Amino acid sequence: MAYELYLKKGEEKRILAGHPWVYANEVARIEGKDKNGALVTVKSFDGRYLGKGYINHASKILVRIFIRGNEEDGKELYLRRIHMANAYRQKLGLDSAYRVVFGEADDLPALIVDKYGEYLSVQFLSLGVDMRKKLIVEALAEEFSPAGIYERSDVAVRKKEGLAEETGVLYGQVPDEVIIEENGLKMAVDIKNGQKTGYFLDQRENRAAIRRYAAGDVLDCFCNSGGFSMNAALTAQSVTALDASPLALENVKRNAELNGFTNIRTVCGDAFELLREYQRQGRRFDLVVLDPPAFCKSAAEIPDALKGYLDINLLGLKLVKDGGTLVSSSCSHYVSPAMFEKMLAQAACRAHRRVSISEMRGQAPDHPAFLGADETMYLKFFILRVES
Repeated sequence: MAYELYLKKGEEKRILAGHPWVYANEVARIEGKDKNGALVTVKSFDGRYLGKGYINHASKILVRIFIRGNEEDGKELYLRRIHMANAYRQKLGLDSAYRVVFGEADDLPALIVDKYGEYLSVQFLSLGVDMRKKLIVEALAEEFSPAGIYERSDVAVRKKEGLAEETGVLYGQVPDEVIIEENGLKMAVDIKNGQKTGYFLDQRENRAAIRRYAAGDVLDCFCNSGGFSMNAALTAQSVTALDASPLALENVKRNAELNGFTNIRTVCGDAFELLREYQRQGRRFDLVVLDPPAFCKSAAEIPDALKGYLDINLLGLKLVKDGGTLVSSSCSHYVSPAMFEKMLAQAACRAHRRVSISEMRGQAPDHPAFLGADETMYLKFFILRVES
């Protein structure tokens, strides 16, 4: 008999509101017998049907619901969901490089699929989808006929699912470098070794947005492969691209070469230390971009994360010329937009700068945020005017 899971009294409210996750401490009992990773039927305390999802006894997220009706689990379901997700992105006018599947927001929890030209980069983030890897790859091959599919399941969250990190070619062949076009610029993507699935597609529109603010001297901190640097270089006199990774800075140089930019210089080092050094030197910039990696991986880390954000934004504000611009971003979903905005106000006060919000932005539309699941609304992006 397949698993049937019954929630504790009242715990169905969040599920009925659309959230797909069932936590272990919300469960009253489980009936039946099946293997870990199997499809389980989720019911309310009084037996009302709520949906179906894959179960993992090793994870705090016991079940990730992705079937709300009477659909059958299998290749046809994945084909249909992937096709619908891709059709939405095509409607947005995306074709070269974009996120095809964004997990929960596309009714395919724990599955990430990014498209880079003729190649797909995929992450399997739960036991359930990992067990169906072959089926999912077959569905992707049928939908896209790609030249290659590469797995980038080298993420720490898999450990919470009892899974080892894995990378490698799943279909066809994948080169060491793929050239994509973004915002009219050429970008070299390293699917095999680059951050996440190879590149941060969620900042695409935000990178284009900074062009109107990029003039004079620009400092791009945590620059990674230089997405913000390339867009700034179109209108700025000079761009300093700063990152702690020598590999990232080699990618910046490669992307500058692809686009014929000669006004970008790279600096390798810790952003916190270098910004303090720039302050001691009296250096100032017309635009400072702060796009750090996530400072917060759990709710318990929120206080420390906010201290880190406060420190780096205080440093950034002190380096902006009067009338200049600070761009500040956070991809830590545990840090809410309200928390982040409050932190920015504290940084402005401590820096003794008058700061106003020019723009508030979020993640690109191919990373849709699912109402009822705050975890999918993660990117905060502020463009701030800074005055004395």
